Amino acid sequence: MGSPALHEERHFTYRDYLSWPDEERCELIDGVVYAMSPAPLLNHQSLVGELYHQLRGQLEGKPCRAFIAPVDVRLPKEGQDDDHTDTVVQPDVFVVCDPKKLDARGVRGGPDFVIEVLSSKTAARDHLEKRRVYERAGVREYWLVHPTDHLATIYRRDGAGFVGPEILPFAGETSVDVLPGIVIRWEPIVASLDELAAAAGE
Repeated sequence: MGSPALHEERHFTYRDYLSWPDEERCELIDGVVYAMSPAPLLNHQSLVGELYHQLRGQLEGKPCRAFIAPVDVRLPKEGQDDDHTDTVVQPDVFVVCDPKKLDARGVRGGPDFVIEVLSSKTAARDHLEKRRVYERAGVREYWLVHPTDHLATIYRRDGAGFVGPEILPFAGETSVDVLPGIVIRWEPIVASLDELAAAAGE
């Protein structure tokens, strides 16, 4: 039997979320449930893996930690405890610098840096709803990267909200402003994506 969230229209919370079957991955945004797509395309996963690999390697020995989906990130509004938190997301790649945000169930509070790799089924949600909740939760830098168009759309925090976007091609390297000294090098990413495209006859 599927989770009730996929068959009902009501306001859900993290307490409900914990009761749903593990095999039905979903996200919760302001009490609305969003079923995760079937397994992402290979170029999506290749890009996620390469981004995580680069970040993890550069953060070795530093206080910040890189994570890769699926990890539950609870984003409570002011005053919400876990039971009543109504936003739980699974960013593709993210970095947390405050160890107090980590617990056995994942992360509570906004990561410092989030990357979402776009797909046709999630792009609108990543650009709109998730950008809004990441901004509200205090995420300091948010990237949306496109595995087909080879573009990165970057939002950075200035005061209470995001500024941008800055749109950059996959060329050279791009600094992660909130993580001093950390860069994403695009050449190996492009090479990997081109190799996959050639193997698929694209």
